[in-house]
Amino acid sequence: MTCDLCASDAPLAPFAVTGGPDGAVTQICATCSDQIAKELDPNHWRCLATAMWSETPAAQVLSARLLKRLGDQDWARDLSDQLWLDEETQAWVDAVPAETAHKDSNGAPLHAGDTVVLVKDLPVKGAGFTAKRGTAVRNISLVMDNAEHIEGRVEGQRIVILTKYVKRK
Repeated sequence: MTCDLCASDAPLAPFAVTGGPDGAVTQICATCSDQIAKELDPNHWRCLATAMWSETPAAQVLSARLLKRLGDQDWARDLSDQLWLDEETQAWVDAVPAETAHKDSNGAPLHAGDTVVLVKDLPVKGAGFTAKRGTAVRNISLVMDNAEHIEGRVEGQRIVILTKYVKRK
Protein backbone atom coordinates (compact mmCIF):
# COMPACT_ATOMS: atom_id res chain seq x y z
CA MET A 1 0.00 0.00 0.00
CA THR A 2 1.03 3.60 -0.48
CA CYS A 3 0.56 6.73 1.60
CA ASP A 4 -2.93 8.21 1.05
CA LEU A 5 -1.39 11.68 0.76
CA CYS A 6 2.02 11.52 -0.94
CA ALA A 7 1.75 8.01 -2.46
CA SER A 8 5.17 6.95 -1.12
CA ASP A 9 5.89 3.25 -0.52
CA ALA A 10 7.18 3.92 3.02
CA PRO A 11 5.71 2.06 6.01
CA LEU A 12 2.25 3.40 6.87
CA ALA A 13 0.46 4.17 10.10
CA PRO A 14 -3.16 5.07 10.72
CA PHE A 15 -3.81 8.80 11.20
CA ALA A 16 -7.03 9.81 12.95
CA VAL A 17 -9.07 12.42 11.08
CA THR A 18 -11.20 14.14 13.71
CA GLY A 19 -14.53 15.89 13.43
CA GLY A 20 -16.28 13.18 11.43
CA PRO A 21 -17.28 9.56 11.94
CA ASP A 22 -15.82 7.88 15.02
CA GLY A 23 -12.64 5.99 14.23
CA ALA A 24 -12.11 7.64 10.85
CA VAL A 25 -8.49 7.16 9.82
CA THR A 26 -6.33 7.42 6.77
CA GLN A 27 -3.06 5.58 6.17
CA ILE A 28 -0.07 7.91 5.89
CA CYS A 29 3.72 7.67 5.99
CA ALA A 30 5.95 8.99 8.79
CA THR A 31 7.10 11.93 6.65
CA CYS A 32 3.54 13.19 6.18
CA SER A 33 2.70 12.58 9.83
CA ASP A 34 5.75 14.54 11.03
CA GLN A 35 4.96 17.40 8.65
CA ILE A 36 1.35 17.61 9.84
CA ALA A 37 2.49 17.88 13.46
CA LYS A 38 5.04 20.59 12.68
CA GLU A 39 5.59 23.29 10.08
CA LEU A 40 4.46 22.30 6.59
CA ASP A 41 7.04 22.17 3.77
CA PRO A 42 5.05 23.47 0.77
CA ASN A 43 7.12 21.47 -1.74
CA HIS A 44 6.25 18.16 -0.06
CA TRP A 45 2.52 18.93 -0.16
CA ARG A 46 2.21 19.46 -3.92
CA CYS A 47 1.05 15.83 -3.83
CA LEU A 48 -2.30 17.11 -2.54
CA ALA A 49 -3.27 17.82 -6.16
CA THR A 50 -3.86 14.07 -6.45
CA ALA A 51 -4.74 13.20 -2.84
CA MET A 52 -7.66 15.63 -2.70
CA TRP A 53 -9.51 13.43 -5.23
CA SER A 54 -9.01 10.24 -3.21
CA GLU A 55 -11.89 7.78 -2.91
CA THR A 56 -11.28 7.71 0.86
CA PRO A 57 -13.31 10.48 2.54
CA ALA A 58 -10.80 10.77 5.42
CA ALA A 59 -7.99 11.42 2.90
CA GLN A 60 -10.13 14.05 1.14
CA VAL A 61 -10.85 15.80 4.44
CA LEU A 62 -7.20 15.76 5.51
CA SER A 63 -6.15 17.06 2.07
CA ALA A 64 -8.66 19.92 2.24
CA ARG A 65 -7.50 20.88 5.74
CA LEU A 66 -3.85 20.83 4.66
CA LEU A 67 -4.64 23.01 1.64
CA LYS A 68 -6.23 25.54 4.01
CA ARG A 69 -3.09 25.51 6.18
CA LEU A 70 -1.04 26.17 3.04
CA GLY A 71 -3.29 29.11 2.06
CA ASP A 72 -0.32 31.48 1.68
CA GLN A 73 0.85 29.43 -1.34
CA ASP A 74 -0.75 30.37 -4.70
CA TRP A 75 -0.86 26.76 -5.92
CA ALA A 76 -2.59 25.62 -2.71
CA ARG A 77 -5.27 28.33 -3.03
CA ASP A 78 -5.85 27.29 -6.64
CA LEU A 79 -6.24 23.62 -5.66
CA SER A 80 -8.54 24.56 -2.80
CA ASP A 81 -10.73 26.54 -5.21
CA GLN A 82 -10.93 23.52 -7.56
CA LEU A 83 -11.88 21.06 -4.82
CA TRP A 84 -15.56 20.12 -4.70
CA LEU A 85 -16.89 18.07 -1.79
CA ASP A 86 -20.42 16.91 -1.01
CA GLU A 87 -22.17 18.67 1.89
CA GLU A 88 -21.41 15.94 4.44
CA THR A 89 -17.70 15.82 3.61
CA GLN A 90 -17.46 19.63 3.58
CA ALA A 91 -19.08 19.74 7.03
CA TRP A 92 -16.41 17.27 8.21
CA VAL A 93 -13.67 19.50 6.78
CA ASP A 94 -15.13 22.50 8.61
CA ALA A 95 -15.47 20.58 11.90
CA VAL A 96 -11.90 21.32 12.89
CA PRO A 97 -11.51 20.73 16.61
CA ALA A 98 -10.67 23.79 18.67
CA GLU A 99 -7.05 24.20 19.63
CA THR A 100 -6.45 21.97 22.58
CA ALA A 101 -4.92 22.98 25.86
CA HIS A 102 -3.66 19.40 26.32
CA LYS A 103 0.14 19.43 26.21
CA ASP A 104 2.65 16.66 26.84
CA SER A 105 5.62 16.87 29.21
CA ASN A 106 7.62 18.74 26.53
CA GLY A 107 4.83 21.23 25.77
CA ALA A 108 3.81 19.64 22.45
CA PRO A 109 0.05 19.75 21.79
CA LEU A 110 -1.83 16.47 22.16
CA HIS A 111 -4.77 15.52 19.93
CA ALA A 112 -7.32 12.73 20.09
CA GLY A 113 -5.93 9.65 18.35
CA ASP A 114 -2.27 10.47 19.07
CA THR A 115 0.22 7.93 20.35
CA VAL A 116 2.11 8.86 23.51
CA VAL A 117 4.88 7.23 25.54
CA LEU A 118 4.98 7.17 29.34
CA VAL A 119 8.00 9.01 30.77
CA LYS A 120 7.64 7.57 34.28
CA ASP A 121 6.49 4.33 35.94
CA LEU A 122 2.88 4.93 36.99
CA PRO A 123 1.04 2.79 39.56
CA VAL A 124 -2.52 2.18 38.30
CA LYS A 125 -4.94 2.48 41.20
CA GLY A 126 -7.57 -0.24 41.38
CA ALA A 127 -5.99 -2.34 38.62
CA GLY A 128 -3.10 -3.81 40.60
CA PHE A 129 -0.27 -3.14 38.15
CA THR A 130 2.29 -0.49 37.28
CA ALA A 131 2.40 1.04 33.80
CA LYS A 132 6.11 1.01 32.97
CA ARG A 133 8.15 3.89 31.60
CA GLY A 134 8.43 3.65 27.80
CA THR A 135 5.00 2.04 27.35
CA ALA A 136 3.28 3.31 24.20
CA VAL A 137 -0.35 4.34 24.60
CA ARG A 138 -2.04 4.43 21.21
CA ASN A 139 -5.19 6.24 20.12
CA ILE A 140 -5.57 8.44 23.18
CA SER A 141 -8.73 10.36 24.07
CA LEU A 142 -8.70 13.84 25.56
CA VAL A 143 -10.61 14.59 28.75
CA MET A 144 -12.38 17.75 27.62
CA ASP A 145 -13.08 19.27 31.03
CA ASN A 146 -9.49 18.82 32.27
CA ALA A 147 -6.47 19.73 30.11
CA GLU A 148 -4.15 17.76 32.42
CA HIS A 149 -5.87 14.40 31.76
CA ILE A 150 -5.96 12.00 28.82
CA GLU A 151 -7.38 8.50 28.55
CA GLY A 152 -5.82 5.45 26.95
CA ARG A 153 -5.45 1.68 27.15
CA VAL A 154 -2.54 0.15 29.03
CA GLU A 155 -2.42 -3.65 29.44
CA GLY A 156 -6.04 -3.87 28.29
CA GLN A 157 -7.28 -1.40 30.93
CA ARG A 158 -8.71 2.01 30.04
CA ILE A 159 -7.01 4.48 32.40
CA VAL A 160 -6.72 8.22 32.97
CA ILE A 161 -3.15 9.52 32.63
CA LEU A 162 -1.74 12.90 33.63
CA THR A 163 -0.31 14.72 30.60
CA LYS A 164 2.85 15.67 32.53
CA TYR A 165 3.84 11.97 32.47
CA VAL A 166 3.65 11.44 28.70
CA LYS A 167 5.43 12.60 25.60
CA ARG A 168 4.03 12.57 22.08
CA LYS A 169 5.53 9.91 19.84
